[in-house]
Amino acid sequence: MSSHSLWADRRHDVFAGFLVFLLALPLSLGIASASGFPPVMGLLTAIIGGWVGAWVSGSELAVKGPAAGLIVIVAGAVSDLGGGEMGWRMASAAVVAAGLLQILFGSLRWGRLVDFFPVASIHGMMAAIGCIILAKQLPVLLGVPAEVTAGASPFELLLAVPTYGPWVQPSVAWVGGVSLVVYFVWTALPFRWARAVPAPVVVLALAIPLSHALGLTAQSRIVVEDLVGALGVQAGLPSPAIWGTFLRYVLMIAAVGTLESLLTVKAVDGLDPQRRKSDPNRDLRGLGVVNVLSGLLGGLPMISEVARSSANVASGARSRWSVFFHGVWMLLAVVFALEGLRSIPMAALAALLIGVGYKLAHPRTWLAAYRVGPDQLAIFVTTVLFTLFEDLLVGIAAGIVLKGAMHAFRGVALRDLRGARKVWVERGDAGVLVLEGAVVFVQLPGLRRVLDVAPPATRRILDVTGVTWMDHSAMEMLHEFECASVRAGVPVIWEGLAGLQARSDHPLAVRSGVGLGS
Repeated sequence: MSSHSLWADRRHDVFAGFLVFLLALPLSLGIASASGFPPVMGLLTAIIGGWVGAWVSGSELAVKGPAAGLIVIVAGAVSDLGGGEMGWRMASAAVVAAGLLQILFGSLRWGRLVDFFPVASIHGMMAAIGCIILAKQLPVLLGVPAEVTAGASPFELLLAVPTYGPWVQPSVAWVGGVSLVVYFVWTALPFRWARAVPAPVVVLALAIPLSHALGLTAQSRIVVEDLVGALGVQAGLPSPAIWGTFLRYVLMIAAVGTLESLLTVKAVDGLDPQRRKSDPNRDLRGLGVVNVLSGLLGGLPMISEVARSSANVASGARSRWSVFFHGVWMLLAVVFALEGLRSIPMAALAALLIGVGYKLAHPRTWLAAYRVGPDQLAIFVTTVLFTLFEDLLVGIAAGIVLKGAMHAFRGVALRDLRGARKVWVERGDAGVLVLEGAVVFVQLPGLRRVLDVAPPATRRILDVTGVTWMDHSAMEMLHEFECASVRAGVPVIWEGLAGLQARSDHPLAVRSGVGLGS
């Protein structure tokens, strides 16, 4: 590569990294604050995600950093592990342990196990996280004192909204309300110039002068400590009395963080103009490395974050240097713009997080589950409810159990769940994938391995004539394979699909052999 073309790529990467930084800065502050961590640790986490994550990641363009999807877990860890500085120390130790688990997962090549989880259950988990973020950030947006809502569950917080009136601070509510409106209006604008400027930047540009005009007190603004001083508090070891609670949060951070991160990497592969394929196992090991480092320094857990990664691709990033440069810009902000960061009103950050939570729990997500079929909606809603009433691990487990029970109720035998025939055969110039038996979510890691070794051919045939049952997760994986093949110039033909009974009008609906479960 010539020096000219090398600089051309770096120029694109510097610019993309700057735009990602503009998006990540306010979100990192808000996520840390909502998680019970000092806000500056959100910036430290993003710096580590850029400087180190760029080189250990299995993805070329995915950006690692603190994520709104982990707020619920991390805030719970801080509270249940002692609260305040002690809770922060213990939560950081849990991040270290979770990172070590992720390194182990990647070394065992478990990166493909993300395919095991039912699609509806994953979507339900993310919707539940969005609902919890909405419930917890609305009081902050309105200026309701923390002691009024302390200890309340998400349902209790939502039910208490009509009672917030006497506690609302008008000036704070004005800043929060204007910030929320600006966020949603800006993200809805159809113009290219609007998409070039991240909505959080516009929100802060308006919220900061508005907060000064309305005379917001220092207590209503974010407290950003000096980074060097904050580094004095590092991860500690839990006492024997809280080992059970500690291990539960380690598992939740490792499991949910891994799931979210791998799904993001998979999505970024689909957005990459160069169609580069990520290594999920390497990415999982890299995720573990940055989480261990972040936890040791008192930072938050991180994932490959979907909004930042999508913005990186959309901004014209060419390589992982864009991820590194986003970390460089973040460090420059911490060193040279600390006083400016301290003028950010908490209500504006709450508005940004409410916007993120709304996207996670968007009504469109619920409607999509309904359109696929009533069984998918049942799994989705079950996951949401169990997550809201219990926690994320219980919610995911409930969705998986319900899906297995549905298969059993409709006549899919246990022996069919253990394995289905999945093999490539040649038929002239075509590669034919023969599927037989029940192709369901528990077999998706195996199906993924078979799809990954698809033989070169001028066309491919998906023969499902011998399939007795195919669930939505399997249909979605085969549809993704079909789209990838077509993009590569290899047409795909389905055989036997018309002979399977669809459970709804959705093209990826559950399908069964005639008579099974009818």
